[in-house]
Amino acid sequence: MKLHELHDNPGAAPKRKRIGRGPGSGMGKTGGRGIKGQKSRSGVAIKGYEGGQMPLYQRLPKRGFNKPNRKSFAVVNLGLIQKFIDAGKLGTEINETELVDSGLVRRKLDGIRVLAKGEVTSAITLTVSGASKSAIDAVEKAGGSLTVTKPANAVAAE
Repeated sequence: MKLHELHDNPGAAPKRKRIGRGPGSGMGKTGGRGIKGQKSRSGVAIKGYEGGQMPLYQRLPKRGFNKPNRKSFAVVNLGLIQKFIDAGKLGTEINETELVDSGLVRRKLDGIRVLAKGEVTSAITLTVSGASKSAIDAVEKAGGSLTVTKPANAVAAE
């Protein structure tokens, strides 16, 4: 097979429908828009409009509350930390910047929270801004320690 012999499977890339190109095209004159009316005109965007009826997004009940200043933590599991230690990407003294530098966590966000999924066998010293109780227990059971610090951008009034 040569480069000039490469082609798509038949029907994989259908021909584009060229609208408004004469009566022979089957999409001439009104171009598939029908006759008259708002939707036949150009520059019309009626996404949530229901023609005078109360729109769906207004009929549905609003529930709950979205906290505008909610903290969002990057989550990491103990099993993954152990995997990175075994691979030699992390040492036994681990803090948030080391987790980011090793590639285990993409970015810190408002801090890193450790969860207890997976096994930890090394005696590690973790310093993070959040951890579940079971994660703290699992690290201490393995002979290490897990320190929870307040996030850097925590409100001083708390």
